[in-house]
Amino acid sequence: MNYIDILRQLADQQQFTLLHLNAQRYLQESADVQALPLLALALAHLGERSEAEAVLAQIEACLADLDLDARVDLAAVYCLLWRSAEAVALLEAALAMSDDHSLALARLAWCRMQEGNRAEACILYRRSAELMPDRLPVWSALARLYLEAGDYPPAQQALEMAIGRFELLAANLPEVVAATFMAQFRGLQLEIWLSTDALAQADAWLAERRQTLPEEEWTQLILGYSTLLAGQERHAEAEESLGNALKHYPQNLALISQLAELTQLQGRTIQTVQLLRRAIRLAKDQDKPEVGLWVRLSAACLQQMEDQAGKAAERAVELAEAMVETEAVPLQMIRQLRLQAKNARAQVESQAQHFDEAETLFREILEENPWFVPALQGLGQQQMQRGNLDEAVALFERIKEIDPARGYSALINARRFPDDDDSLRRMEKVARQPSLEGPVRSGLLLQLASAWEKRKEFDRAFALAVEANDSSKKRLRYDPRAHRNQCARIRAGFSRSLYEHRPASGLDSTLPVYVLGMPRSGTTLVEQILAGHSQIFGAGELGVIPQVVQGLNRWERHVGSGRHYPDAVDDLTPHARAGIANNVLKELREYAPEARHVVDKLPHNFENIGLIKFLFPQAKIISVRRDPRDIAISNYFTDYQAKHGGMGFAYDLTSIGEQLADHNLLMHHWHQIFPGEILEINYEDVVDDLEGSARRMLDYIGVEWEPSVLKFNELERTVKTASVWQVRQPIYKTSKARWMRYQDHLAPLIQGTNAKICPDPIGDMITLPLPGFLTDGVELYRQDDLDGAELSFKKMLHHNPEHAACNYMVGLVYCRKGHVGEASPLLEKALEKAPWHREWRENLERAYRLVGDQDKLLELQNRYLKKDKTGDWSDDETLADFEMLFKQN
Repeated sequence: MNYIDILRQLADQQQFTLLHLNAQRYLQESADVQALPLLALALAHLGERSEAEAVLAQIEACLADLDLDARVDLAAVYCLLWRSAEAVALLEAALAMSDDHSLALARLAWCRMQEGNRAEACILYRRSAELMPDRLPVWSALARLYLEAGDYPPAQQALEMAIGRFELLAANLPEVVAATFMAQFRGLQLEIWLSTDALAQADAWLAERRQTLPEEEWTQLILGYSTLLAGQERHAEAEESLGNALKHYPQNLALISQLAELTQLQGRTIQTVQLLRRAIRLAKDQDKPEVGLWVRLSAACLQQMEDQAGKAAERAVELAEAMVETEAVPLQMIRQLRLQAKNARAQVESQAQHFDEAETLFREILEENPWFVPALQGLGQQQMQRGNLDEAVALFERIKEIDPARGYSALINARRFPDDDDSLRRMEKVARQPSLEGPVRSGLLLQLASAWEKRKEFDRAFALAVEANDSSKKRLRYDPRAHRNQCARIRAGFSRSLYEHRPASGLDSTLPVYVLGMPRSGTTLVEQILAGHSQIFGAGELGVIPQVVQGLNRWERHVGSGRHYPDAVDDLTPHARAGIANNVLKELREYAPEARHVVDKLPHNFENIGLIKFLFPQAKIISVRRDPRDIAISNYFTDYQAKHGGMGFAYDLTSIGEQLADHNLLMHHWHQIFPGEILEINYEDVVDDLEGSARRMLDYIGVEWEPSVLKFNELERTVKTASVWQVRQPIYKTSKARWMRYQDHLAPLIQGTNAKICPDPIGDMITLPLPGFLTDGVELYRQDDLDGAELSFKKMLHHNPEHAACNYMVGLVYCRKGHVGEASPLLEKALEKAPWHREWRENLERAYRLVGDQDKLLELQNRYLKKDKTGDWSDDETLADFEMLFKQN
């Protein structure tokens, strides 16, 4: 066997690291050009795109010198680099010269499979296997082909042939190669069992393997099995499989890592963060690289916990820079981890809108590795947001060369559609490859739906949208009933009487302008027009008002009132309202200190108009309306980043209809409460009469006319919403009456929109006649006015007997007055409602000691000792924290 044959054997055995080293060494010694395609093949498999392209340039310069086998090897390189047409041309030419070339047949079969020609791929693979039965990857590929076609008996037969040949060859295979092939065959067997609903057989087989296989091999089986389960929409079973495996191997990093990936795909961010932190601790204990886990933690925190995301990225960079090459951690891995860590930092900077810093980091990464897809994607997306569409498209084109599916997806998002149907069909095949996400990649299917819509294939587009959304909503926790009930609570909580009984508070500032409406109604366009005015700053979709809501809920939970937003608003004193409003203004001013008005265009603030007017009676509010059918279709064709949050309704037409109805009823309520104070703007009017609509809005806000607002598409500002590309275009009318293309499919939407709105009865809302019973009482208590404090707390307890903090404070008053026996039941009740307050517990212990109740004291200490040891606390705030919150609010 000559040396080139040895190299090809390494390729057959999928030993690409060894192939790389040996091919490189051989070329240095011999300059034999026949080895160049094998070197490029190794580099491509190892992800070294730049080096592979450099070798490819050498090969193409001496193409005429390559023999038949080397040309077949070159075809494999083209396949990996997604240059299928060139691969097919080489392989067809090779087979014209030698129609029994087994490897050429196998590689042409792969190309045909990528083209969707399963029948010819099957014939080619079978011929290849007959000519060279010891080529194990061919049998695996044939089994995979039958499996994907749903032809399970031949798949099982091909797999058994592979295993039979493997058993004959195993003694002569390197140990690592044998383990690789055996892992592939086990995975295929599990997949066949799952596809034929033989789960009991699969579970029994896995249980048997645990008794005979080392931990690493068995956990690899479980990882593959859970991926297969998730790929069949069996996410709960996939999690159960990983959880059961962790009972046997609780320190296994791979199991925890995959479980974190599963929870993240399902939108359970807190659980994902906990799992990744657990994995990081284990990696440190086991002296394994932590960098990749810190990068993942940063990504998991990016949307909801920016500060934690930044800290995780910084830690990843710090650890990556400190890494040194070892046998277990080669230099190639270190380089890759350093790029990943720097990219995490860039993503954090971009999310924080520090775009110049982010761009510098992205470009540094791409200077080191021009083919690093995460940086290409991150920089491209940022350039889209900043309006640099041409550069964004160029970056996405580069991604297409490396990963066509991701590249085309990004290009479609930038409204650059493929010119041919074949590209769309290949993307659809990729979108249907099962993964942890499920049987399809729903985001990619929605991109394809937009592409087919562009080609006026409306039925096909809608079918893809249905498939994508049906897959997504199986993992979403959106509850339309809960949303409808919350809207009813908002209408009840923000009644006319609230404003009549709580007048003359809040701030009269006119700085905030709120643009709101249903998502995809045109809020981004309206904000972009307003932001063209010299005195108006468009801040984008801010979470400021939702954060106020969260803060109110945290306060109510802290004091154990049992109430939550919106009914808790009636307990805000004028001082508290002014304090909250000033905090909002401070945050808004930070965006544009010199601006006269700052626009917050969070669409779902239509639910928060009552709170906005409670804090800012003079705030300007622009409600954007649009044909609800167009809103529905636009939402249904969009894959939202917040799909696991407030946008879960957008994946079901009936839910979209119900949300539209809830929106209409809420807006009707707000117009009744604030007659003439909310400006309604129709998207269709803006499209038909841009100047007239712009004048109406500027007059309403109270600023002079400026023609610059009409050139909104030329404005240099960042847009981060799903409308990122649209606001860079002049006004166009093609989005009007889009629904008519899909009118035959809108029955679920109409049903949801027209159904009678019947929320559940609101039975637990408490109305307080005056605000501040707790805070006033605490202030009187601090002034030693115990009678006044007791009266104030008891007023609250008259309306809300379960209020934990007021029960607690009355207990303290009784203790101070010497009525310890009467205090203990109140302190007990308070602690039962809010057991995380350690100081409350300590005061109850003192009360028990004062009355000499040792039994209750021991019972209390034993009960909480267990929770203290396990950390089983949902909140660890003390009375000092309570007092700090009181001061802030």
